[in-house]
Order: sequence, then structure tokens, then C-alpha cells
Amino acid sequence: MREYETTFIVQPEISDEGREALNQKLDAALEKQGSIRLMMDDVGKRKLAYEIKKFQKGHYATLTYLDDGRAVKEIERLLRLEESVLRFLTVQVSDEVIDIESRKTEAAEQEKLRKQRAAERAARDAEEERARETADREARAARIPVAAEVDAEDDDDDENDDEDEE
Repeated sequence: MREYETTFIVQPEISDEGREALNQKLDAALEKQGSIRLMMDDVGKRKLAYEIKKFQKGHYATLTYLDDGRAVKEIERLLRLEESVLRFLTVQVSDEVIDIESRKTEAAEQEKLRKQRAAERAARDAEEERARETADREARAARIPVAAEVDAEDDDDDENDDEDEE
């Protein structure tokens, strides 16, 4: 069996359920052809090198699987028919995979590590977002008293102007 990797880009606004439905279609096609799915790597949203169908960003995913070549046509046919898919590319990673079980185990470990890193990245991004919001709130709070002082000074100036007129 050969190892293949299909990378595809879907529209950025597609929901998680929509991406999951697409992944299930691809998994079903692999199963129907007798292929072995190794892993699905959800890379996330990225900026595209150039605009595709008026989209500046896309959601990237990579499907890695073992096959004798029959499933590649079916996978590409499904991706071509799916309207939310902007682009796809299939490459042959390995010409001959001899020890299939060890490759499955290795892929499962890689997928586990990637999910762990994605969770850590999401937690870090959420923490950064909270820090930005706190900094914004503090900056706004610091500006409000300054504005109140300016208003008070303007009022004082108005009173002085009234005295000068008399």
C-alpha cells in the first residue's frame, strides 16, 4: 500500500458541523474503497497567498491515508463536487508502506500530539484575548477621568469669561 496526503482548503465561514460533515464523507469514501485512514490534521484558518473565489482566508485540513490508488480518484471527486472546498491537492507521501500497523500507531500518536498542541494554542489565544480586553478596559477607564477634568476646566473658563464681561 502507498501513503497519500490530501490537503484541502474550505471556505473560512463554514461551520464546525459543516467541516465535520465533509470529514465524515471523506472517511466513508475511504472505508468504501478499503483504504486505511491514518489521520486528519485540522490546521485552521490561514491567510491565502492569493484571493480564491473572493476569499482572503481559508480553513486548511490535511487527510493522510493508506491506499492502493483507487480511493484517490473518489476523494478528489468528492472534493471537486463540494462547493465549500476552494482548492485541494493530493500527493503520494510514500511509495510502499510495509509495516501498516506501526504506521497506524505512529499516526495516532502524531494526531494526539497535534490535538494537544491545538488545545494549548487555543488556551494561549484565549488568555491573550482576555489580557487585551483587560488592557482596553483599563485604557478606557484611564481616559474617562481625564475627560471629566477637561470638562471641569472648560466650565471654569466659562465662569471666568462671564466675570470678564461684567
